[in-house]
Amino acid sequence: MFRLETDRALIESFSPRDRRVIEMPSAIAFPLFVRDYLAWTETSGARVYLVFTAPGSRKPIGIIFRRDSPDRGIPSSRICDWCHTHGSSIEVGLLTTDATSKRRVGVSLCVDLRCKEKLEEAADRSGRHPRAAIEQLKERMFRFAHEALGIEGQPAA
Repeated sequence: MFRLETDRALIESFSPRDRRVIEMPSAIAFPLFVRDYLAWTETSGARVYLVFTAPGSRKPIGIIFRRDSPDRGIPSSRICDWCHTHGSSIEVGLLTTDATSKRRVGVSLCVDLRCKEKLEEAADRSGRHPRAAIEQLKERMFRFAHEALGIEGQPAA
C-alpha cells in the first residue's frame, strides 16, 4: 500500500519525459490510498497509465504505455505476461513504452491493466485468497520496470 498526497506526487511518479503527456484520471481525490496499483486509460484510449511500487518500497513508479492497434484480422487468443489470464486479441495486446528517446519496449498485457480484478475473480471462483497472486503480479510489474526500463527499487521510507 502507498499513499499519494497530491496530484503533484502522482505526476512525479512518472519519468520527466512522460510528465508532459499525462492525462489525469477523472474523479480521484487526494490524498489517495493505493492498495496494490493504480491504472487508468486516457480518454482517447491511446495511452494506459500505471502507478505501483517496487516490492518493499513505498516510492511510486509510473509508466505510460501506448496501446498497439488491435489486430483487425483473424481473432486470436492471447495471454497476459503479468496476470497470465487468457483473452482475445482485443482484450490482451502489445503495450509499449519508451525506454529511452531512441528505444521502445513492449509487453503483452491486458489492454486495460485490469489484471488485479481478473486475479481476484479467478481466486473467488476457486475458493482461494488472491493475495499471493497479486503479490506475484506486482513483482512482474517491477521486473519489467527494472529489466526493460532500468528503474531501481527504492527502500521503504
